[in-house]
Amino acid sequence: MTTLPPFSAWQDEFTAIRRDLHQFPELGFNEFRTADKIASYLEQWQIPIHRGLGDTGVVGILKGEAGTGAAIGLRADIDALPMPEINDFAHKSQNEGTMHACGHDGHTTMLLAAARYLSQHRDFAGTVYFIFQPAEEGLGGAKKMIDDGLFTLFPMDAVFGIHNWPGLEVGHFGLRTGAIMASSSTFTISLQGKGAHGAMPHLGADPVMAAVHIAQGLQSIISRNLDPLDPAVLSITQVHAGSADNVIPDHAELRGTVRTFSNETLDLIEQRMADISKLNAEALGCRAELNFQRRYPPTINHDAPTAFCAELLTEWLGADNVIYPVAPSMGAEDFSFMLEQVPGCYLFLGNGDGDHRTQGHGLGPCTLHNGSYDFNDDLIPIGATYWVKLATSWLKAHAQG
Repeated sequence: MTTLPPFSAWQDEFTAIRRDLHQFPELGFNEFRTADKIASYLEQWQIPIHRGLGDTGVVGILKGEAGTGAAIGLRADIDALPMPEINDFAHKSQNEGTMHACGHDGHTTMLLAAARYLSQHRDFAGTVYFIFQPAEEGLGGAKKMIDDGLFTLFPMDAVFGIHNWPGLEVGHFGLRTGAIMASSSTFTISLQGKGAHGAMPHLGADPVMAAVHIAQGLQSIISRNLDPLDPAVLSITQVHAGSADNVIPDHAELRGTVRTFSNETLDLIEQRMADISKLNAEALGCRAELNFQRRYPPTINHDAPTAFCAELLTEWLGADNVIYPVAPSMGAEDFSFMLEQVPGCYLFLGNGDGDHRTQGHGLGPCTLHNGSYDFNDDLIPIGATYWVKLATSWLKAHAQG
């Protein structure tokens, strides 16, 4: 694989940057040190910045010296997860209970490396926006940046994102048109019954039994209401009821998650959940209330930008290193909000199987959201080269006039 020469020379420097970010992870909307570091690097490379979108977001603005033209956005997420790290290598997290277990430290570093390169090679027409986005992990930082004016202040013709992907070979990219990641919704079904002595159930209305019937009924939505070729997940992950062995409680609660690849499927699931909950509860003398929260929409790639990325990657790496179409993931990603506003493409970059981890890694697998995970620093020149090739090629292909 041929990466741009400066990235090999910069490998140690950017590896140190990535590991510093890993050592000091910060949670969503609290990435103060991280944002300061990003801003400092961009300013050092003479890239103007804008701060404050999404509270801790940073946007670098790089205008080419070959004239005005189109505008492209490149996005990296910068937040960490609220979980302990079980690695004990030198760059393990120093912030207890917080860990870069999803590789956002690596995403940030790859984009920083690309920004440095482009700041030294401004012989293009148009504008590159480097979007360093906070709070991807469940808090919707992308939407907050948009609501704060991201695409109004910085109009973009296309926007692109990337995620490292454990299990995919290093140097391999995966992408697809349409949905590449699922929506993420959470639900709570609150059941109100009538408490009674466990030995006298006929005197009450049992919300526990109603919860059992509803839980079984909800599974029929996937198996009986959806097209078998339309993937979806409905998982009940919490059941809460009761406080004593001989008491039928007044209240019970079911909680869980729903994942789909389209809003139409999500509409159907939510409606059927409401029907099944209400009618099953009423049949047993109880009341049910469904609270359904749509957190992230599906991440849906646009046809033309995705085809452009696939062609660029195939030219650069050869077809054997490009999985197109890659299988979609039931994981969710708030870059989906950006793709609802601006055309673009989100893709996966192989992080390998974990052999890159130095001595001192935990005993768990090198998978996302795992305490033994670590980003593969060999990806830095690969991801940075992709960003540079994408930005310059896309701006050239979409030159105005």
